[in-house]
Amino acid sequence: MQDKTYHPADRFIIGFDQALRTLFGRPQVTERPDPADKHPEADMSDQERDTTARLMRINHTGEVCAQALYQGQALTAKLPEVRDSMERAAQEENDHLDWCESRLKALDNRKSLLNPFWYAGSFMIGAAAGLAGDKWSLGFVAETEHQVEAHLEDHLQKLPSQDTKSRVVLEQMKEDEIHHATVALEAGGAELPSPIKLAMKLTSKLMTKSVYYL
Repeated sequence: MQDKTYHPADRFIIGFDQALRTLFGRPQVTERPDPADKHPEADMSDQERDTTARLMRINHTGEVCAQALYQGQALTAKLPEVRDSMERAAQEENDHLDWCESRLKALDNRKSLLNPFWYAGSFMIGAAAGLAGDKWSLGFVAETEHQVEAHLEDHLQKLPSQDTKSRVVLEQMKEDEIHHATVALEAGGAELPSPIKLAMKLTSKLMTKSVYYL
């Protein structure tokens, strides 16, 4: 991928626009069709719809965090090819953001009220990872995607069996996360120390528990 060279002020403006779109607007134009479009809406009880919506809200916030992480890492990445890789991954994650938001609307539910908080925190973590060096930034991506993969598998087990629309979305997201982790490791990502992995897991648990209700 050819490197795009921007003045720092331009990068700030582009990043600010991306943040506004992620938090308050519709996601940018997606590259792939929504997997859920090919399947009919399932007949679910009110309780099943509520449970599914809460799970999809968590996944939507997870994609908000992914956008912030990748944008923060792209801002501070040292090598052009690493920055391009981060920006490409963010675009693919944008598909996930759109799919989750569409699913929430179909379930007559809302996005998390905590999204601005989690976006800001994730952006700062991503920028810090980029400043630490590209190998650590890529390692952070790989570990994040491994944890997200496990998180998605857990949600797939919790979904009502008849909710095919939500299921195919999460299955495609899981496949993409595995790919992102593989690309990051092949690009030279370093394995993170155990304390950092543990901190990431604890932060993820805090996010999922808070967003389930808010």
